[in-house]
Amino acid sequence: MALLEIRNLSVEFQTSQGPFRAVDGVDMTLDRGEILGVVGESGSGKSVSVLALMGLLPWTATVTADRMAFDGLDLPRIDAAQRRRLTGKDMAMIFQEPMTSLNPCFTVGFQIMETLRTHMGGSRRDHRRRAIELLEQVGISAPESRLGAFPHQLSGGMSQRVMIAMAISCGPRLLIADEPTTALDVTIQAQILDLLLALQREHGMALVLITHDMGVVAETAQRVSVMYAGQQVEEREVDRLFDRPRHPYAGALLDALPERSVGHRRLPTIPGVVPGAGDRPRGCLFAPRCRFADDRCADAPPPLEADGDGRVRCYYPLGDTPPGDRRGAAA
Repeated sequence: MALLEIRNLSVEFQTSQGPFRAVDGVDMTLDRGEILGVVGESGSGKSVSVLALMGLLPWTATVTADRMAFDGLDLPRIDAAQRRRLTGKDMAMIFQEPMTSLNPCFTVGFQIMETLRTHMGGSRRDHRRRAIELLEQVGISAPESRLGAFPHQLSGGMSQRVMIAMAISCGPRLLIADEPTTALDVTIQAQILDLLLALQREHGMALVLITHDMGVVAETAQRVSVMYAGQQVEEREVDRLFDRPRHPYAGALLDALPERSVGHRRLPTIPGVVPGAGDRPRGCLFAPRCRFADDRCADAPPPLEADGDGRVRCYYPLGDTPPGDRRGAAA
């Protein structure tokens, strides 16, 4: 049995223009110890999907799913007390803004020990000892002295390490990292990614890594789910996606990688922007930006269908049509 199983997840928000579907029919399955990368531009629904799983969306959101289960437990059917016991202990999340994710009014030590007190029980002395061990584990020097520090006294990289320490404090079976390196400089990004992977291997956690950086996915994930405008457009093993992407959007993301553009004067780009609430196409949501789209794409949305070793949402997957008609990948 899979550790995490989500089928047909949708999230709607009420707006002045009517309901807006930020997540539309997302499926996600994750085995124990597996690393899943979720990629896409800002506004593609990556963060909203996992916030719905964690039960952290505001009351204005309407969440529906055919199934949303963690280790066989049907999440929509459990009560609030069960959900609180599960969230932060068995399912933990690292948020994308380390400088604003910590409470500025409380010390680092208090916030880590509060998590331990809520989920693990034990004495204050035990919590303090465990907090020191966690800070040391995530690479913070002089961890005992850092317990009394407030978030504003920490750098971005150190704040993110504290967030990771809090997330792993109760030994979660599923860890969700929502763009954990976005606000950090390149050197610190590499350190944080190495730390996450080391902790994942050490604890045997399943890991969902949300990012817009295809290079990060290539270095870390086993499978990758590509999202666009709230929908999954492709999902398959990471090596196969990088070797032979099937959706034009996935292909365009890969073509934009600098290492794939050696010898070109400019990096390829994707024209346009992700559609919002007022400009959703009737057919394929990527059609207005796709160089391969035709009338069929504009008229009806394509389904997400099995495609070899993965799934793709496209009437004309890359590589299926004659080179003279559709060249197989964005150049």
